[in-house]
Amino acid sequence: MIKLTPEQQAVYDGSKGETTAKILETLMLYGEIYGADKMVDVTSEYGHTVYSYGLQTLESVLDIFEELIEGNVEFKQKFTADPRPLDPNVPADVTQQLVFTHYMYSLQDRCEALLKEMGMKSDDDYTCACYLPQNNNRPKKGEVLSWAESSAVVYANSVLGARCNRNSGIMELFGSAVGWVPNFGLLTDEGRKADWIIEVKTSKKPEAQVLGSAIGMKVVEDVPYVKGLDKWLGSELNADACAYLKDFGAATASNGAVGLYHIDKLTPEAVESGERLIKPDAKVYVIDDAELERVRNNYPVLWADPNAKPELAFLGCPHLTMEQLKEYADTLTANLKETHRTRLAIPTVFTTSPAVLKEFKETLRARKLKEMGVVVSYICPLMYMNNPMSKMRPVITNSNKLRTYTTCRYYTTDEVLDLVSGKEVK
Repeated sequence: MIKLTPEQQAVYDGSKGETTAKILETLMLYGEIYGADKMVDVTSEYGHTVYSYGLQTLESVLDIFEELIEGNVEFKQKFTADPRPLDPNVPADVTQQLVFTHYMYSLQDRCEALLKEMGMKSDDDYTCACYLPQNNNRPKKGEVLSWAESSAVVYANSVLGARCNRNSGIMELFGSAVGWVPNFGLLTDEGRKADWIIEVKTSKKPEAQVLGSAIGMKVVEDVPYVKGLDKWLGSELNADACAYLKDFGAATASNGAVGLYHIDKLTPEAVESGERLIKPDAKVYVIDDAELERVRNNYPVLWADPNAKPELAFLGCPHLTMEQLKEYADTLTANLKETHRTRLAIPTVFTTSPAVLKEFKETLRARKLKEMGVVVSYICPLMYMNNPMSKMRPVITNSNKLRTYTTCRYYTTDEVLDLVSGKEVK
């Protein structure tokens, strides 16, 4: 049974209105399922919601939004949201555009208007990587969050040392509304201890997306403590290490259900507590070159014709960092010089947050990418692919998350950049 403070009890009894009381009751019932003993304060400055798309099939969610507004719910937090599903600059044929605008996302305007009324931080805050420096929703170590976006939750818990459970959509908004969440799981010291020891014994720096995939599929929802990765990443959370862990974590969260990982000698809690974070009965999983190859070779190819020529490439799920945009732009420039081309062989989309995009557009690299045929967009590639017309197209990606949830075919970042440049990949 969850014990309430006098302030919480007053809200439960209706001091903030019937709708707010229902929100608190719902959060309590959610917590009781997982053995929560109390409700704790949400201490981060901003919340985040996964609901950013006006899908017809999710009209009931928009009805809940309207009920919150009509019930005069006063949100304790402003919040950011996952990426928008539509961008007219992203390549799509007439039929796809028709499906997007008139059928799938016909409620987009209504969705965004409701989000704004409830407390959306700004029109530039639609991104799955709200924690990037440009996006100004970067929690501090120890802060309690109410988020649901899996790639953001695992990054905040692991790289930033914040505390957040893998909540569902709506539940994250409820926490932002009342300012409390049930105390269980990854909010507790015990819940943050590692159930697995992962020993990385590769001959070279492992591909972040494949390593994360292997770990996610093995540990599922458990907490892994990863040893040996610091050999390749170092002991400082610099821009390169953070970009690597962003993609690594997204793969653990989508190919499994990981909400927190510890990297020996690198992530905050591992630096602070070391192997004291490991449970006495932790299981061991050794990852070497052969294991990564086995994992990757078992990815299914879901194209109607496995030998088809790719028609589109997506890079940026989760959204790319500024450093990744610069690195990919430089690689493509060198590749085109090598292949004696001025434009890419395959239409290519880089996705990033609106704030990063705004900053990147002012650079020479942005102009070079546009000249070679790259579209840099704020879109959610998963939402682009999640319809029958897009599923029919042979699309490639460097994202294990996008591969897992759609028909996209996975290649490493280097392989994708080679393919779109007209180079052969074995």
